[in-house]
Amino acid sequence: MKALAAGVGVVFLSPLLLAGTAMLVATSSEAAHSSTLNCFSDVDTGHIAKQVARILDGADASTVHVAGLDLPAEQIPNAQTIVATGISLDVPGRGRTIALATALQESRLRNLAYGDRDSLGLFQQRPSQNWGTAEQIRDPVHASQQFYKALLKVSGWQQLTLAQAAQSVQRSSYPDAYAQWEPLATALQEAIAASLPANNDTATDAGSGEPAAAPGCDTAEDGSSFTTIPEGTIPDGYTIPAGTDPRARKAIVWAMHQLGTMYQWGGSCTAPRGPDPMGRCDCSSLMQQAYAHAGVTLTRTTYTQVREGKAVSSRALKPGDLLFSRGSADRPEHVGMYLGKGLVIEAPRTGKPVRITPVKDWDVLAARRVT
Repeated sequence: MKALAAGVGVVFLSPLLLAGTAMLVATSSEAAHSSTLNCFSDVDTGHIAKQVARILDGADASTVHVAGLDLPAEQIPNAQTIVATGISLDVPGRGRTIALATALQESRLRNLAYGDRDSLGLFQQRPSQNWGTAEQIRDPVHASQQFYKALLKVSGWQQLTLAQAAQSVQRSSYPDAYAQWEPLATALQEAIAASLPANNDTATDAGSGEPAAAPGCDTAEDGSSFTTIPEGTIPDGYTIPAGTDPRARKAIVWAMHQLGTMYQWGGSCTAPRGPDPMGRCDCSSLMQQAYAHAGVTLTRTTYTQVREGKAVSSRALKPGDLLFSRGSADRPEHVGMYLGKGLVIEAPRTGKPVRITPVKDWDVLAARRVT
């Protein structure tokens, strides 16, 4: 389990011993006002999956009916964020389905600004119960991360029913209500997961583990000359080197304008500062969109970008070159863009912003020049 999931300790939280847990949320506004269960056991999951796929492919959501969803234009993007965040944390499909069913019950997949007492957001999490600040809880990525973090602490959650697993996290006054959403949540999960890049980066920080300097880089060109670089900033003294290929320069400038925007696994990087988390960047979409703005077409995933352009030696890097790390040279799991002067810009992993790091912190497996 990588990233956040890797740091989650196993804590026994059986449904009968939840009174002592630290992260429990009060009954949501939705569940508190309705104890009547809807029946979705007979939904046509195949049809739902097709309708969701249409919306994800760009169809006008107002013209597409999805059984069980009354506001698909709002609900589908939130569901997509929940699924993508789960994938980035290596949460299995079953866990992502549990998260969707929970959000369907708690908020009907709406990012609510209200709820029972101080409950907010997709999962009706409460600032007073250590789920985060009100602003954080209204961020669908943060809310999803917190739900998954709590779920992964539940011992044996994979063996629980969906309702039991959801209740182990939520502590609702209507513990059986989550079960009604399982067919719809399953259909949503399968349709959304199929729409996301199948071989995208795995949201692993390239700087973790034992880094190795790129072969042939001397101290002046491995980034060591720069002091600590605050995340999301351009280090003092850096300028794009003279003689940089004009297209590479445009790509670098565009990528640097995304500094500080938050990573989103599966994000398109088409609106990194917009309200939809799925418009944010992951490592390969940052490369793709940066070069798209320079008139260079790249494929979508790290696994395919490593075959773009031509291979170059790490001893002869130029600004704009793509650097690949983790995994293997044939199937790397992370990509960044060399900026010159021993620096790399990257979208590192869930919970981290687009940032600049020294190349000495990279175990460079391959480098490609696409200009």
